[in-house]
Amino acid sequence: MPVSQLCDLGGSAPGALSWDNNASPSPLEGFKLVKGNFSRTFLRVGYHKITEIPLGARNVNIHETVKSRNYLALQTQTGVSIVNGNWVIDRPGVFEGVGTQLTYRRPNEIRSRKGESITAPGPLTEDLHVYLIYQQPGPSVYYEYNVPLENTQPTPGPDASSNILGTVKPSNPSKKDDITDNDIAKETPSTNQVPPEPSVTPQPQPTYTWTMGGHTECSRTCGNGSRHLLWDCVNGDTQAMVSADLCDAALKPSLKKEDCNNQACPAYWDVGEWSDCSTKCGPGTQHRQIICRQVTQVHSNGTESSITVAPELCGSSEKPVTKSTCQLKICSQWEIRSEWSSFHKKCSVPCGVGQRSREVVCVSNQGDVEKDEECNKNLKPDTLQNCDMGACARSWFTSLWSQGCSAECGKGNKTRTAVCLMDHVTDLPLDSCEGERPAEETSCDSGPCRNRIEWYTGPWGQCSAECGNGTQTRNLVCMINNNGHMEVVDKSKCLSLPQPMTAQTCSLKPCGVQWYVTEWSACSGSCNGGYRVREVRCLADNIAPSDHCDPNLTPESREECNKQPCLAEISPSCSDQYNNCVVVVQARLCVYTYYRSVCCASCSLAEKPYPNSFQKNHIRR
Repeated sequence: MPVSQLCDLGGSAPGALSWDNNASPSPLEGFKLVKGNFSRTFLRVGYHKITEIPLGARNVNIHETVKSRNYLALQTQTGVSIVNGNWVIDRPGVFEGVGTQLTYRRPNEIRSRKGESITAPGPLTEDLHVYLIYQQPGPSVYYEYNVPLENTQPTPGPDASSNILGTVKPSNPSKKDDITDNDIAKETPSTNQVPPEPSVTPQPQPTYTWTMGGHTECSRTCGNGSRHLLWDCVNGDTQAMVSADLCDAALKPSLKKEDCNNQACPAYWDVGEWSDCSTKCGPGTQHRQIICRQVTQVHSNGTESSITVAPELCGSSEKPVTKSTCQLKICSQWEIRSEWSSFHKKCSVPCGVGQRSREVVCVSNQGDVEKDEECNKNLKPDTLQNCDMGACARSWFTSLWSQGCSAECGKGNKTRTAVCLMDHVTDLPLDSCEGERPAEETSCDSGPCRNRIEWYTGPWGQCSAECGNGTQTRNLVCMINNNGHMEVVDKSKCLSLPQPMTAQTCSLKPCGVQWYVTEWSACSGSCNGGYRVREVRCLADNIAPSDHCDPNLTPESREECNKQPCLAEISPSCSDQYNNCVVVVQARLCVYTYYRSVCCASCSLAEKPYPNSFQKNHIRR
């Protein structure tokens, strides 16, 4: 909906709106400052026109003086929306329109006290209409802009007769305190103008001097503000204010800055954003955080430092609410679309106890069918109901006998299944039917077995281990079956048949923990005694190390070996210089000069007709 249409939604509550059409000239040469303030206690929710800024305006500044949940909106004279039109709230940023860039700011952090603002350098290429989207009581919007001096007509504000905007109150420009740093001195006709034709006797030329004409508004209402002194150009004789062009700009005193409003700022409530509604539909609640803060310092760049103070300093009478009711939409509800009889006239069974159904759907407040998740499942009406169709006849039913006999030859068995059914529908316990249950097994004969060769196995033998993993075996024979007469034949006659297993692993019980050993190492000496070693460990069933083995049964980890004396026939000068020369012999390293010299005795014994020195010594003993 265009803003021009929405502006008619406002109310007629009393309020206050003022602007300064006779403001004194601003420091911008050739322009005058126009300013005003829009405030109202209560309005109807919607768009309300604040003012119209004319073509050619510069330095446009519109901002909320009180932070609120209201929004500013802009529209061209031709009805084109620029910011926040058609009930759509735009994100802050820079917008193009009416020949300039318009910067839209909306601080939303909890630490910020500033409200929305819109600024534009101008000049405007057409009239700009300013609106307020009212949502919260007590709005207050300040605006100002510069217009060319040749435009002497007052800038039109909102229609004074409008039941939306209220009464227009022009400001009083005669008070010195209302002059700001954007004001300029008012022009008055000079009494010393040059006559159209010079007289014979020249008149003395007037002198013009700079005189202090007031000061700008204080930059802050509290907390160490500042303001500048303003200088007016006056006629030295009459002290009447004249145009600043008549005074020497080089002699104009510099702007002097002085402190003002040094009193401490009062504490204020810093209001956060509302949280999401607690429910997706129906009445819910939303919360927001409020903090009592106080400004401690105002920096040169305009930013403020503040601290959190006790809530009592902000006052409880003006404390904003932290909890509010909300409702995103009306909840969907369950709707019964059919009665039991019309949806499913027949019961689910022809006899006995069954069930019947009805249709239940989830419907929105618009009448549309939605997913069941949109409705409260705990409140869903029953969709199934028991129904009794009376007693059923009970009878035994049997399947057909199996096609094949259980034996390929000779006597075997055939099987079938017997069930008790009620009217061919419901499966009941087998003892619910009258009469004896039909037989489910019968004998059959596949004919005589003539010269049939088969493998026959004996029973499995004992497990080879009393605990842990072991093996067990069984006997396997090849036999010929000649019509019940069994005869053992050679196993070769059964080789064409699959042979059953004759061995398998077995485990009677877990062993728990037990000792494990490695193989013995080689003897450290070939004669005159040596020793060999092995590793001993206590392990559990999962091969994990354990400390629970019986220490009295610990296997030996070292024992003596090759105790036989070395033979005297070897030259005394030929001896082993190392204890592990037996390894040199086993590795066949005696062919090398080095090993033959350091293991002379062992290498000499290895050259004898016996395989090794141990065997030789063993035979001699």
